[in-house]
Amino acid sequence: MTLLKTEPSTGRQQNESQSSAGQRQEFLNGERRARAREMGDFLANLKTGMNPEAQNKVVNAWQESARYWEKYRALIAQMFAPLTAGLIEEARIGIGQKVLDIGGGSGEPSLTIAEIVGPSGSVMYTDPVAGMVESAQAEAGRRALANIEFNQCSGDDLPFADATFDAAVGRLSAMFFVDPLAGVREALRVVRDDGYVSFAVWGPKEANPFFSIVNDAVDRFVESPKEDPDAPDAFRFADRGKLAGILEKAGAENVIERELNFQIEAPIALDQFWQLRTEMSESLRKKMTDITPARLPIVKQAAADAAKKYFASGKMSFPAQALIVTGRKR
Repeated sequence: MTLLKTEPSTGRQQNESQSSAGQRQEFLNGERRARAREMGDFLANLKTGMNPEAQNKVVNAWQESARYWEKYRALIAQMFAPLTAGLIEEARIGIGQKVLDIGGGSGEPSLTIAEIVGPSGSVMYTDPVAGMVESAQAEAGRRALANIEFNQCSGDDLPFADATFDAAVGRLSAMFFVDPLAGVREALRVVRDDGYVSFAVWGPKEANPFFSIVNDAVDRFVESPKEDPDAPDAFRFADRGKLAGILEKAGAENVIERELNFQIEAPIALDQFWQLRTEMSESLRKKMTDITPARLPIVKQAAADAAKKYFASGKMSFPAQALIVTGRKR
């Protein structure tokens, strides 16, 4: 697992004796910070454009996906374990802490964090989708984890008092916030002073073939509407500085964006990969209904041809890139 760090500029005058390489890096960091502020200002002025009917549509789609995330629970936990580890590291989570998990899906990172904080600590799992909450709660029961509580709620309207938690994290959930700025402000509100909020989101599509290979194969045969870069989507915050800008706009300090490069690995074969992707993804399930039975083998073969190099070792191993964006409450 490789972590590459990009920190905001401190704005302090550089010492004349500093190396030219250091000066260049400081300039680049300052540029990133300026872009982040501009992006945050832009997004803060956007209206969500998502009416209650559209919001319910998103939640209902995830409700349908919940059974597949439960089906592949063990594989998902293995594939995305580096994301969980990265969040725990960035949010400085340790024994005895009280941690909020925003959009915990089928249970991670709550389940892992519960073991780390131990009996003297606690985890509050949240998710707006009933099926996800039920799945996570059942798994916690199977593991006899008594230090997790469960609450079905939206990330932009958290039902907790101010300064309740030591840290708040979101693994692959911020991309689907109805109002990202409101969601980050809520996370900061419920975290104690000097506490951390940390979100893991996917990097660019081209750096994540696990997702793009099947999507690209299907899109050759199914016409898709033009994507809105600010609509709830897996790659909504793939652009550098976009989510960092929102954290800064929300009032977080010491905002740091880290690039996390890792491998999505699992002991499955190529044909199982096709099934995994087309069942887990709501958008793919919808597109698949428009593919005729005669064309389906062609689409599957196109995806297999593009993906086979990632199964050369006899198991699945895709390169992946995520961004972990962290800020501190003052």
